[in-house]
Amino acid sequence: MLVEILDGQVIGRGECRPYSRYNETAQSVIEQIEHIRREIESGLSVKELQKLLPAGAARNAVDCALWDLRCKTEGRSVWDIIGQVKPAPKDTAFTLSCDTPSAMAKAAVQASMFNILKLKVDAQRITEQIEAVAKVRPKSRFIIDANEDLKAADVYTLAAHVNAPQIALIEQPLHDNIVRNHSFHDYTGPPLCADESFHGIENLEPLKALGYKAVNIKLDKCGGFTAAMHLISEAKKHGFMTMSGCMLSTSLSVAPMAVIMDMFDIIDLDGGALLERDRAYGLKYEKGKVHPPLANLWG
Repeated sequence: MLVEILDGQVIGRGECRPYSRYNETAQSVIEQIEHIRREIESGLSVKELQKLLPAGAARNAVDCALWDLRCKTEGRSVWDIIGQVKPAPKDTAFTLSCDTPSAMAKAAVQASMFNILKLKVDAQRITEQIEAVAKVRPKSRFIIDANEDLKAADVYTLAAHVNAPQIALIEQPLHDNIVRNHSFHDYTGPPLCADESFHGIENLEPLKALGYKAVNIKLDKCGGFTAAMHLISEAKKHGFMTMSGCMLSTSLSVAPMAVIMDMFDIIDLDGGALLERDRAYGLKYEKGKVHPPLANLWG
């Protein structure tokens, strides 16, 4: 969903992806934004926005549109405003959809320009899926994402897997409903990363106590660029690795995260690369790296 905020001839844009996993729909997001239309039209600031909408897709789109509007109104880059240096292109993960082992191996070959592959796997075929991809991409790094489909025993099995040295992260192995039922304090395999179980600062200490070493920060979860920068800082204070994630979306959704790539340990910003048709001035993907956005796109 696209949000545009106009001030004279200047337009600020933000994009969000309502996600059913968090009980969001296009209609619910529209209703949230329309509820604060008057405040937006009266010159709402990003600081005030944080109090008006909860974390989620709606706040993300408005927050990012306000940031983009400020950049274009003031004629300044977002890096100038936040006091950071524009990052160099960075390696990004590229997602391989969950499929048969042979189909995933074929997709891995086709994604040869990407050095980091995010493997969407399922509990029934996880060993065969990893082995099939590793056979054709023996030097690549993997993020294993089972989308909450594993059991604790599966995680320990993964840690002992012959291809474990290639695994950079295991993302959200357990369903959020049972995450708190198992502690990985004795686990020594690839770092465990929380996604669906991580939304805000309040989740950091509980996840750390359970043995999680990384958190996946997404704009549509935390509610925008403003919240993301604060969340990254807090996660690092608690000793977490940080991963920048995105939904399947155009480059406009991904751009704010690409602005602050230097703040992350692992980058998963392939939203635009997965589309047959992206927005004009979309993010550039070259030799497995994602480039920071042009001002024509965002910021």
